[in-house]
Amino acid sequence: MCEYSSADGFANDWHFVHLGSRAVGGAALVMTEAAAVTPEGRITPADLGIYKDEHIAGLKRIVDFLHQHNAKAGIQLAHAGRKASMAVPWEKERLIPASEGGWQPVAPSAIPFAEHYSTPAALDKSGIQKVIADFTAATKRAKEAGFDVVEIHSAHGYLLHEFLSPLSNHRTDEYGGNFENRTRLLLEVVRAVRANWPENLPVFVRISATDWAPESLGPSWDLPQSVEFARLLKQEGVDLVDVSSGGNHPAQQIPIGPGYQVHHAETIRREAQIPTAAVGMITEPAQADQIIRTGQADLVLLARELLRNPYWPLHAAEALHKEIEWPVQYLRAKRTR
Repeated sequence: MCEYSSADGFANDWHFVHLGSRAVGGAALVMTEAAAVTPEGRITPADLGIYKDEHIAGLKRIVDFLHQHNAKAGIQLAHAGRKASMAVPWEKERLIPASEGGWQPVAPSAIPFAEHYSTPAALDKSGIQKVIADFTAATKRAKEAGFDVVEIHSAHGYLLHEFLSPLSNHRTDEYGGNFENRTRLLLEVVRAVRANWPENLPVFVRISATDWAPESLGPSWDLPQSVEFARLLKQEGVDLVDVSSGGNHPAQQIPIGPGYQVHHAETIRREAQIPTAAVGMITEPAQADQIIRTGQADLVLLARELLRNPYWPLHAAEALHKEIEWPVQYLRAKRTR
């Protein structure tokens, strides 16, 4: 979950406490928010970054603490694409102009996301190569910081998702048009990340399984394409697909309810034969447990629920009558059965 609490991309005490609390609370894997691989890839000027070597020390401090409390550490590598240079979400939705420190967003095509967003500059071939290089450099920094997992963020209408979807990709070169061309950039990023990440450590890819777009908008990204793409990701050495949805068009129609995205993870897992993670309105221990027990997904990832309660895993273990290790400092509060 983006915290929008950085200056020039640096992790600070807020990130240390925020992420550290989830490890203390019993989470097995603690994932950072989307970390921009380049300054122009930030959603807002307050985004976390991993676009320069000076960011490594602050991230390593967090990773070391997570490891001390028996949690694995993951980082999302991200580029906001046409959703960049915006104000933080608790302010009025508005574009940050260059006069206030904003910048020119980039995208596959010069199509703005919505009314209050800028018209992005369509990436040329050298710009596309820079994107790949930026993800490569960020991967190397993540390795130096000691992370256990890297996740390539290609969901929610950010740059790599924008290339996948015909709603945002109107290119006529080898990076647009048919399925093979629209998936080309993300596959090139995956190859670059996998080649620069230890073979024994996992690479996740986060996707939006569908744009949830009404048919009146024309062709979009959907679940059958996600299944086909997941098969390609498996061939490229991706270890898990983190299955979310939506975010690429303001007219999306999402049938929100408990576990509303889980069937996407289940379908991709079954049909592409690749491990998946389920996300989205998973709030109860029994609900999360059932997802794993019934084979709908291999991993449950919590976002908002862990914002509400950093100690959810400890309480979930209690509810499910399982033992997990408590911090020794908190043992006096542990209930005994």
